[in-house]
Amino acid sequence: MVPAFEQLHIGLLLFQDFELLDACGPLGVFGRFPELDVHLLASRPGPVRSRQGVRLVADGILADAHHCDLLMTPGGQGVRRLVSDSRFLSTLADSASTVDCVTSVCTGSALLAAAGMLEGYRATSNLRAFEWVSGFGVEVNWVRGVRWVHDRDRWTSGGISAGIDMSLALMGHYFGETRMNAAASELEYEMRSGFSWD
Repeated sequence: MVPAFEQLHIGLLLFQDFELLDACGPLGVFGRFPELDVHLLASRPGPVRSRQGVRLVADGILADAHHCDLLMTPGGQGVRRLVSDSRFLSTLADSASTVDCVTSVCTGSALLAAAGMLEGYRATSNLRAFEWVSGFGVEVNWVRGVRWVHDRDRWTSGGISAGIDMSLALMGHYFGETRMNAAASELEYEMRSGFSWD
């Protein structure tokens, strides 16, 4: 557990065709912790369409991540376009350079790797997209078939629902196991450990 603090500022990145549960699963977990100040960030403020058609409204821009303690990147079909968008990747890397903790759900780790943010780290991703994702980065130690990987200031999860497990583990890291378990109980969610099936 990290030292106590009054508020933890979280930025969750949105982009066109993000995977809805990659974002909403963690948001459901974060909502159990009143110390969290969560903002949805995108290239510009306003509605952002998920792959499922549901829109979430970004209240800030990616550059606002400089003010965050934690940045989370979901996955989804939109990732496949953004991994070749050098301007976006540069903005992502610059915006996250002062963030204490950088995290991803599912194929969001491909964005982090493509932006050079996982060099020298262990990381994971969606099992079904693992071969594609693990092609990004030069010195990334990709770990297959786990729910999440925590390596220093980087947390990456496996596919979709694994983001809920990782988010609970993150809250355990910040607030302790008792509160983590209480949040899982409120959600009626049976948490799976990091090193188990994906």
